[in-house]
Parts: sequence; C-alpha cells; structure tokens
Amino acid sequence: MPIGELFILGFFGKVIPEWLKQFAARYGLGGVILFDYSCQTRQYDNNIESPEQLRGLCEQISRLPSGPMVFIDQEGGLVRRLKEGLGFKPLPSAREFNRLAAAEKRKTLAASFAEMRQLGIHYDFAPVIDVDYNPDNPNIGKIKRAFSADIGEVEANALLMSEIAREAGIGLCLKHFPGIGGAVVDSHQEFMDISDAMRPEQEALFYSLAPKMFGDAVLVSHAIVRQWDPNHPMTLSPAGLGRLRQRLPDTLLITDDMQMEGLQKALGTREASLRSLRAGMDMLCIGNNLLDQEQEMAGVAAYIQQSLHDGTWGVSAAEASIERVRKRKALLIA
Repeated sequence: MPIGELFILGFFGKVIPEWLKQFAARYGLGGVILFDYSCQTRQYDNNIESPEQLRGLCEQISRLPSGPMVFIDQEGGLVRRLKEGLGFKPLPSAREFNRLAAAEKRKTLAASFAEMRQLGIHYDFAPVIDVDYNPDNPNIGKIKRAFSADIGEVEANALLMSEIAREAGIGLCLKHFPGIGGAVVDSHQEFMDISDAMRPEQEALFYSLAPKMFGDAVLVSHAIVRQWDPNHPMTLSPAGLGRLRQRLPDTLLITDDMQMEGLQKALGTREASLRSLRAGMDMLCIGNNLLDQEQEMAGVAAYIQQSLHDGTWGVSAAEASIERVRKRKALLIA
C-alpha cells in the first residue's frame, strides 16, 4: 500500500533532497509543503528565492514518484510565503482584505491564485475561517489572520475565495477546525484548550463551507475541546474527528503541523502520526521546519505501514484516506 500518499512533507533548501526522492520512490508521496523562512537557520533561506526558481522546483516536485501535490501557506499579510520583495503578487492580511472594496478583492485574489497556478502550486492552506472572537489571540487576532468578528463576513470572504480559486484551479483548505479564534495561547507552543471559547456557529461554519470550497479540505488544529474529548487534541481524537467525518464524509482532513510543541512534548512525531491516522485524519503535515527530522521520515512511514500488518490500524481506513488524496490529485494536477 502506498502509505506515503498520506504525508505532506517539508524539506530544507532549494533543491529536492535525496531522502525525499527515496521516500517517494519507496512509499509514494501525497504532497510537499514549501516555506520561505527557516526556523532552523532563522533566515529567509528555505525553499523560495524567486518566481523562476520556485517554478522550477515545483516542476521537479511534480515529477517525483506518485506525483505529489504542492502545498503552501499563502493566507496574506504576515502568513504568506510568496512575498512582494521576491517578485510575487501582493496579498494583504485577512483583516485588511475584509476592508477592501468588492472589485479590489476580486482583482487581488485573481492575480494571486493565477500566479500560484502558473508556479505549479496546487493547494493553498487558506482561508482562515476562525472568527475573530479574541483580538488578543497571539496566533490569530493579534496578527490579523481572521477576516472579522462577524461570522457572516468570514463566510462571504471564504465563498469569494473559493469562487476565484476554482477559476484558477487552486485547491483551498479551511482552517483551523474546530475554530481557534477565541484561543488565548499560541498553538505552536502548547495544546490550546478552547473548551470555553467554542461556539456552535463557528463549528457549523466548517460543515457548511467545506463542501463548497474548491478542493474540499479542512486543516485540523491541535486544540482540545473537553466536552468532546477531555484527553486528546482534535488531531488525535477519534471522538472529535468522528464528529467532523460524520458531517463531512468526503472532505480531505489534514493535520496542522505534527512538529508543533504540544505534540512533541506528549508523544513525538512518529507516535503522534500513527495515532492521528488511527483517529481519522487523512493526511499528516510534517513541515521539517519547526524541527529537522528529515532523516526520520522514512522510519515514520515504515512504522505506520507496520501498523497495517499487525492490525493496530485498519486497512480499509487507510485505503479510504488514500482514495481521498488521489481524488484531489486528479482534480488539481493538470
């Protein structure tokens, strides 16, 4: 079974490393995630140098065994890997975008999505549909990643993004389920307990929007909602993911980065990855940016493959996830 289809992997540098070529050849590969900034060197010296260089890199990625998709975080504002200083199209933060006139919104999005498609990018990890319930949230509100505190405005912007992404052929991935706008801690540092901040209308927004988004994907956060599961973050919670899957049977479910500190403290990448798939996730995002674990990726895949042989994870569940991935490849890769 091509278990690598369930991985979205990052790597350091501007050429594909040998370990990633070997991984794709042995296990297949669902996707690659690209970054401009390296958390290891603390410089903007990672995968992205210029439009021309990036186009060539994406072409090389697409030629890897099993034809992986290229993913990027291009929300706008502070969270955008393609920056004007390197020659890419401008894209304001979600909060600033929400204030633009309708015609300007369309023009800005059309230029950005067309550029991504031309570069060879398939999926944008956007839009953020976390409602701006807490403007002091260090990971969302404080850095203008939420469109608005008005859920109607959040929905309208997301639908507009999908309309224009569909025209360009760029898949979108809603984030961060179940909605972390009300959080008070940074999810990169520790698990967020959003139990008291959860609002039914925020959760419902994911259910209503996901099937309408071109690419039909949801990124799941490492947040804890005690009333659903007191012991596990959403990415490891059979109860939480079961709730999501019941309402979105065909949606592609992708983890937030598995190298975030909360998961590392609790389990480490290998064990957390298996538990996440067993809980109901489809794809594991492992950026190899927060941590350099590039040489461990083949071992993680082998560990997951072994779980199928020893019966600790079901073959039918793995096959269903691989099928969801391959449907997106058929949709987005020309």
